[in-house]
Amino acid sequence: MDGSNMPRPRLVVIGNGMAGMRTVEESLALAPGHFDITVFGGEAQPNYDRIMLSPLLAGGKSFADIVLNDYDWYAANNIRLIAGEHVDWVDRKNRLVRGAKGSEVPYDMLLLATGSNPFVLPIPGADKAGVLTFRTVADVEDMLAVVKQGTKTVVIGGGLLGLEAAHGLNLRGADVTVIHLMPTLMERQLDASAAYLLERALTRRGMTILTATETAAFEGDEAITAVRLKDGTRIPAELVVMAVGIRPNAGLARAIGLECNRGVLVDDWMRTSDPAIFAIGECVEHNGQVFGLVAPIWDMAKIAAKTMVGAPAPGFTPVASVTRLVLRENRIVGMVCIGDASDAAWHFQLMKDETDIEAFRDTLIFGPVSDDAADPDAAVLALPDSAEICGCNGVCKGAITASITAFGLTTADAVRAKTKASSSCGSCTGLVEALLKSALGAAYAPVSVKPMCACTTLAHDEVRRRITGGALKTIPAVMQALEWHTPDGCAACRPALNYYLICAWPGEYVDDAQSRFVNERMHANIQKDGTFSVVPRMWGGLTNSRELRAIADVVDKYSIPEVKITGGQRIDMLGVKREDLTAVWRDLNAAGLVSGHAYGKALRTVKTCVGSEWCRFGTQNSTAMGVALERMSWGSWTPHKFKMAVSGCPRNCAESSIKDFGVIATDAGWDLMVGGNGGIKLRGTDMLCKVTTDAEVMEYCAAFMQLYREEARYLERTAPWIERVGIAYVRQRIVDDHAGRGDLASRFHHAQRFAQFDPWAEQSTGPEPAQYSHVAELV
Repeated sequence: MDGSNMPRPRLVVIGNGMAGMRTVEESLALAPGHFDITVFGGEAQPNYDRIMLSPLLAGGKSFADIVLNDYDWYAANNIRLIAGEHVDWVDRKNRLVRGAKGSEVPYDMLLLATGSNPFVLPIPGADKAGVLTFRTVADVEDMLAVVKQGTKTVVIGGGLLGLEAAHGLNLRGADVTVIHLMPTLMERQLDASAAYLLERALTRRGMTILTATETAAFEGDEAITAVRLKDGTRIPAELVVMAVGIRPNAGLARAIGLECNRGVLVDDWMRTSDPAIFAIGECVEHNGQVFGLVAPIWDMAKIAAKTMVGAPAPGFTPVASVTRLVLRENRIVGMVCIGDASDAAWHFQLMKDETDIEAFRDTLIFGPVSDDAADPDAAVLALPDSAEICGCNGVCKGAITASITAFGLTTADAVRAKTKASSSCGSCTGLVEALLKSALGAAYAPVSVKPMCACTTLAHDEVRRRITGGALKTIPAVMQALEWHTPDGCAACRPALNYYLICAWPGEYVDDAQSRFVNERMHANIQKDGTFSVVPRMWGGLTNSRELRAIADVVDKYSIPEVKITGGQRIDMLGVKREDLTAVWRDLNAAGLVSGHAYGKALRTVKTCVGSEWCRFGTQNSTAMGVALERMSWGSWTPHKFKMAVSGCPRNCAESSIKDFGVIATDAGWDLMVGGNGGIKLRGTDMLCKVTTDAEVMEYCAAFMQLYREEARYLERTAPWIERVGIAYVRQRIVDDHAGRGDLASRFHHAQRFAQFDPWAEQSTGPEPAQYSHVAELV
């Protein structure tokens, strides 16, 4: 007996939405004709794409455009559709489903796909006419019946759904105000910096955005006329759309005795507490988690379908990722990937090639690999050699793999140096590493890097590379693009990012004073008793009677308790009160004295000896050279403090051999030394080169400072930087590469155009900044 006349198991599906019908489609693909299928749908329409309600509201789609399964599909697959009838009871003992209009259908297996319900705020007036939710086609029709040009509309909820509703209504001509309880929009998906950028973009489109705002009541007699906020503000409204979240629709399941918590409890194979009943989609709860995204629900559908038809299925394991593709005429025209973006390269190649995806449109979202593929790198390995891996520099997969083989490349840095792949924005680094791993096999050893701080997994070098390659020009933009873990960063990363942006975008980036350490914010060094030290700049260690008289007058006028000569040939006034700082600076400015930046990660001093002008051993005018170097480089911000010295002969009286950049005069010209440190860890300089002219000293110094500024890590002195990269590398960049040296020097001089201003003069003119006010004393 072949069993062809045996009755088929009866499958009843409660819910005609995307999740339920996806499961039905999966079961039809696995075992056509296996079930006798009946579907109950509470809405009168066939299955449609609920994700497309936003473009339907905006006018970009018609209902026909968003239908997933039309009536002919149900008929072609012998599926009985009972549309427009809610199920109000399930007799589990007799396995019978009863509809609200009297339909009764027996089942052998039942699938609950009841979705979710929009949350309605429990506040007065929520039942008034004109107060709607945004969940169904009927909701859209109700909105469109009200909205016209200028309709006063309030959308409550600044999450993704609320903003999509606001956008659609805005396009329809409504005057839209968005009210959001939380301080920032889309707080579950975006950090504060990204949310700020989104709010600005929406405001530019004519919407009013009110965050950290709570609704108190809806006013009006029968219909809505205004929304009243907790602070008493009234916002006129002819239409209110509530989009404040969803809740699993588990009411029926709970009523018939299935185990429920927030949603219907299911195991790894989508079974409920009743072995004959499965559940899927937004109505379920799995391991304490509920779901609202398509990707995990599609995984549920595959597992439930396999289990119901008796095929082996892996247990459900949700993956925290989102891929959203924008399609037009069966071609990808845009994409957003969050979380696991391993298929992004494949999708991008399809978009770039304008590939017609009609043949695999239904499975497009799942990427190019099969269900059984466990290798997360499989997507990039499946790409053809012509596939573009690095979009910034136009490097294809074949060029990378050929270079790995031909040149014996073993690290991502080596691939960057040879091919430029991932050398700009850095977002393709993972793809490059996947190709290295495939080519080298067990020999591949990923380079471990120390993250910049706990806010990111990226190291300093990678952050700098992405800032320049991605044209990131604000701290919020960096944190958004580089997926910072914290919304505002921390005390370790904010000063570093501030410096990297100053260095990368001189004249464009605006220095963020709040991202600096306290001494740099105050433009003076704070002392242990809470007072400050003030150190004016003395060019090359030179001063004169006028400056000395001005300093003496300031010391007497403000009762400064101590004056000291520093090791850098300057005068340090110690014990200046906070409230006296701006006045002290003003008086010093009047005598022509400017900030010595003794507090900053910047050029500090250029120490000199008297040189050939006065010393009988001097061979060159070291004082004039020191003054020239300091005049060129003062005001420049560097990764750490930067000190120079110029000695007039090899006796080295200015101690040039322990400075960041040291110059020693000889009969033939000048010896240039770099990377010295006279601090806790004493390090003598390395010889950079010998030059013969003053102009060469200036050029080499500017080039060296710029190389250090661009490539050292924040808070890294020149000594450890050179030990890390090697003096040979520095010589190659500064001495051997003539054109490169010129470019570095040119970039340094360009940056100095925006750096050489006196912060003391800026702070001591105009209104008194609050940071210099006297701090109240509590007794």
